[in-house]
Amino acid sequence: MEKKYEIMEHLADGKFRAYGRNLEECLGNAALAMASLMWEPEKIKPKIKEIIKLEAASPEQLTVKFLTELIYLLEVKSFLLGRVNGIKIEKRKQNGDSVYHLKAEVAGDLISPHYEIYGQVKAVTYNEMKIENTGDGLVLQVVVDM
Repeated sequence: MEKKYEIMEHLADGKFRAYGRNLEECLGNAALAMASLMWEPEKIKPKIKEIIKLEAASPEQLTVKFLTELIYLLEVKSFLLGRVNGIKIEKRKQNGDSVYHLKAEVAGDLISPHYEIYGQVKAVTYNEMKIENTGDGLVLQVVVDM
């Protein structure tokens, strides 16, 4: 896929669409799209690595939990996302239900005067969230509270 993400118009909050050949690529691009609402991810030096592990009952819940974890890293560790090194998602059966397990490695740097921060995402919402299979891949639409 050529285009990774696009920022969309939204009255009060941030809205974007992320693209990918699969859910892993789509979530990686969604992370970069969300970061781009706050800073320029391509300018962040990948000095620090963080590992994210989580599980969810659906792809939508997985999206919210993953992006929320990145907000947590910003707020608690002053971590600015610069790149997503890799995401692995496995769908497993647990007690008769499907559970999605995610493991991701992200890289970035700490907040410093070298980086310009021009916004703050406060929360990821289920509002207007869509995951669509286009035949060429997936499109993930997300709205975040700014």
